Amino acid sequence: MRKVEFVSFNHIDPEELMIVINEDSLRTHLIDHAYFDVITIREWMEGKVKTDSLPGCRIRAVFIGGQLAGWCGIQPDENGFELAIVISKKFWGYGISIFKTLMGWANEFGHKDILFHLLESRPQYKALKKIASNVYKTKLAGRNFTTYHISIDK
Repeated sequence: MRKVEFVSFNHIDPEELMIVINEDSLRTHLIDHAYFDVITIREWMEGKVKTDSLPGCRIRAVFIGGQLAGWCGIQPDENGFELAIVISKKFWGYGISIFKTLMGWANEFGHKDILFHLLESRPQYKALKKIASNVYKTKLAGRNFTTYHISIDK
């Protein structure tokens, strides 16, 4: 496997990230939203930089083998904090590695538990069900999700 690196949004090219997160194969697993353009990607990234500065949060661009693959992070959720992993389809095999890093960050921040919402277009994952204390359906922004409530091991 190639090296996975996590880089602050302040150090990446917005247009390069825009190309990745506008990929149709990736968007099928996200809440519906307009495609980003050079203005809206910068605005969205500014919001994520603000989120990154909040206690208990960390938002990073993901580079795999030196190539921008997407982004990930821990961000506020109406019920606490949630994990987000948004990477290009060609890097989907790296999701578990990224997930483990995020869980390490959650532990570092002292979170007791964390949520991981996966859009209904995704299958239920046995590995996630095994580590989740609860798995249930939620509705966010008009879409159905499977939510994994995961306790953080100390």
